[in-house]
Amino acid sequence: MSGGRGKGPLAGVRILDLTSVLMGPYATQIFADLGADVIKVESPDGDTTRHLPPGRDEGRGGMFLNVNRGKRSLVLDLKQAAARDALLALARDADVFVHSMRAQAIGRLGLDYAALKAVNPRIVYANLYGFARDGPYRDYPAYDDIVQAASGLVDLQARLSGGQPTYLGTVVADKVAGLTGAYSIIAALFARERSGEGQEIEVPMFETLVSFTMVEHLCGSLFDPPLGPPEYPRVVAASRRPYATSDGHIGVMIYNDKHWRAFFAALGDPDWSKDEMFASIGNRTRNIGAVLDRVAEVLAARTTAAWLELFREAHIPAMAIASPQDLLHDRHLVETGFWVERDTEAGQLRYPGIPTAFSATPGEIGDPAPMLGSDSRAVLAEAGLDEAAIDALFASGAARE
Repeated sequence: MSGGRGKGPLAGVRILDLTSVLMGPYATQIFADLGADVIKVESPDGDTTRHLPPGRDEGRGGMFLNVNRGKRSLVLDLKQAAARDALLALARDADVFVHSMRAQAIGRLGLDYAALKAVNPRIVYANLYGFARDGPYRDYPAYDDIVQAASGLVDLQARLSGGQPTYLGTVVADKVAGLTGAYSIIAALFARERSGEGQEIEVPMFETLVSFTMVEHLCGSLFDPPLGPPEYPRVVAASRRPYATSDGHIGVMIYNDKHWRAFFAALGDPDWSKDEMFASIGNRTRNIGAVLDRVAEVLAARTTAAWLELFREAHIPAMAIASPQDLLHDRHLVETGFWVERDTEAGQLRYPGIPTAFSATPGEIGDPAPMLGSDSRAVLAEAGLDEAAIDALFASGAARE
């Protein structure tokens, strides 16, 4: 197959992708990068992100071109019975069915797990949506900002910004849920190889991001009765921020005892380094604000370049502050071939590369995201529909090319 399909550890896997916006498309982008045949099933209006600028042509903005790379587009109006039947015909030979609609919406279309299992008991059926369907929030609409607010992240960010609630500068809920969806589907495919049976998966954004946030922040509230509030003190300390140097800023993580000994030695073991608050990780955590303030005072005295040289020699984790613009030309990313530049039918494009490496079955960045419905006829033919049946679908508006 062309467009990257068939090249990677998931070669031969076929995915029916009824997701839109970012969470689901990011999950299925990973599958496409790793060789799966991802069929993006869209309504006649298409995924809303098609129209997010900037872009060179109508219906394929930059984010859409990237996150839907390597996929094929099939347009079906699933409110029509003929379109639903065509999708079920495709499902007979599919490995995965994934959608990002609320439970009631997918149920109204007659495409719940029971319907897909009836035509293909081996199918892995994945629900990716905002809130788990057995809770009181199940019918609430959810986007990244909403889930960040509900998950505790916005409150935690407020601790670092003088009490002002802020969102993270990335759509973290969508992407964490997308990654969770990807590994959950792969786990279900692995289980199917052992049992021969498919299953249904639920990946709610809210629960996923609460789990993600509470990895470190559950902290003392893991215990009953609690031994402390649900927060990891180092991460929410007001002093935790990039350090100002004499000519800029620097990111430094002096974390374990070895790092601290190396830091003090590089400074000539000043008297203040003998303070008990620096003696152990426990003491440093209990006094984290004072510890970070002392480091801030010290780092303000030298240039960023001078500190980077010292920290490299002392094997202390440190990096200069990079902007997204800097990353486009970062020497490490350039030398490792991370950026994939390609002359495509959508113009010259630069993709972020696949971050994982496989020694025997490497994946490949696929073609740019397809035009709406550009693969409809070919995909329907693969489902076993003859030319007359396909023409009838197009004539009725149940499908589009």
